[in-house]
Amino acid sequence: MKLSDLIEEYIREVIAENDIVEFRRSDIATKFNCVPSQINYVLSTRFIPELGFYVESRRGGGGYIKISRIDLSKKEYLSQILDKIGSKLSQSVVDVYLKELTSYNILDEREARLVKIAVSDKSLIKVDNVQRDYIRADIFKNLLINIV
Repeated sequence: MKLSDLIEEYIREVIAENDIVEFRRSDIATKFNCVPSQINYVLSTRFIPELGFYVESRRGGGGYIKISRIDLSKKEYLSQILDKIGSKLSQSVVDVYLKELTSYNILDEREARLVKIAVSDKSLIKVDNVQRDYIRADIFKNLLINIV
């Protein structure tokens, strides 16, 4: 498991116990023996409003990070994801979205697995590398709209 996955998992566990979590970036960086920018990366890619999170951050010596869950309906959540996707989508970003969609019970594990297979690089092998992320985004959006 990658370090960013471990950091995400840790933060999610803490959020599961409390609706709002507040911590210092440096404390988590110390816990995982990494630089604070690694924490920033996890927060900016995996704890975004489109995925149902609100992050408040204050930098500096007494700085903190506060994360809270945004209570969204399935329809609102899906709408935000579709708006966020845009015209191109990488496989790694699909994986993040699918993880979120299953955690919110918008997709079950089987549906998420099938979507992942449908938009994988292996499935899109005959598509030119330049066009692959554009095609992946179109397929992903269409699958989500039709599944949900």
